[in-house]
Amino acid sequence: MSAAGRRGHSAAGQGAAFDPTTDSGPTEILHCTSPDFVADLRYAASLPDGGDLTELDQLKRREFLTFLGSAAVAWPNAATGQQQTERVDRIGFLANDPAIQNSAIGLSFLQGLRENGFMDGKNILIDWRFAEGRPDLYSPLADALVRLRMDLIVASTAPATKAAKQATNTIPIVMLNVSDPVSQGIIASLAFPGGNVTGLVLDESSEIAGKRLQLIKDAIPEISRVAFVMQPDEPYAQHELQILEHAARSLQIRMQAIAVRRSEEFAEGFNRILHDRPGALLVDDSGLNFSNRSLIMDFAIRNRLPAISTLKPYVEAGGLMSYGSSVPDNFRHAASYVAKILKGPSRPISQSSSLQSLSWLSTSRPPRRSASQYR
Repeated sequence: MSAAGRRGHSAAGQGAAFDPTTDSGPTEILHCTSPDFVADLRYAASLPDGGDLTELDQLKRREFLTFLGSAAVAWPNAATGQQQTERVDRIGFLANDPAIQNSAIGLSFLQGLRENGFMDGKNILIDWRFAEGRPDLYSPLADALVRLRMDLIVASTAPATKAAKQATNTIPIVMLNVSDPVSQGIIASLAFPGGNVTGLVLDESSEIAGKRLQLIKDAIPEISRVAFVMQPDEPYAQHELQILEHAARSLQIRMQAIAVRRSEEFAEGFNRILHDRPGALLVDDSGLNFSNRSLIMDFAIRNRLPAISTLKPYVEAGGLMSYGSSVPDNFRHAASYVAKILKGPSRPISQSSSLQSLSWLSTSRPPRRSASQYR
């Protein structure tokens, strides 16, 4: 039984108020006579039976603190005798960039939850985990959320969703920022996904990918070569490159793939771009590129290269324009899936339909460049 679902446990510790966001807690953590509860504490702390709960494995300390923080909300207050009557669900949020937690994107997700009756710290607890541009971290982060017995996991991007799906086949997973999950083997179909994955799919059709190239052509009619900065190990990357190459032929544009797998490879990729001198940059929305968007956009500005991407943050970092789904709308929509699952049966996958086209002229910051300045 999950921590959120337990009733009637007694916590009599009299130390300072517990703060699960810090790395330390009261010396005398908890007094409890329930064998069930103590067993779960040992599980969260990775302690053997009979082990001292004050001697925590440092590698598991954060998971233990998160578990105990959940318990502090979910179990009744013994000092006052008050009974907790409302269930507290625990949501794991697995994504790439820590900045989204306090950005318009993360706030849209929280707003969507509030609109459906869920508030973080009241009837839900959200445990945010981020890979920070390192795809190899998704699996251990997902495993950690499963060990903490989350009631639901939200996974942003295909690698995060795949890691969550591999970690559990029982905890519901809400995916977002995923293109073509059927061909990637994440779900069986949009109408009947099967398994434990549902959520929102990015509409990355050939028409939308081709539209990005068309926007560059419209802005710079004489352009003949475009460099595509991509993370080739991302599940959708090669398919997106094929779509772009097909669209480029009709526009008489030559695509140059710049493969970057790690942050250390950007310098080499930039040197290739400088050698071949394309007329513009097209940037995929991989976690690696997103984490290094300022680096990429600064390079583009210094070398007078117009850059186009799928997401608004690239424009805010100095790109010329973006065209793609409205990410805040997608996060807010994903929150409705979370609420639906927590309240009852889930529903089929839907595709994002809100497209957003942005340039420096439509953002709150003044433009660094206009298209004419790149010619």
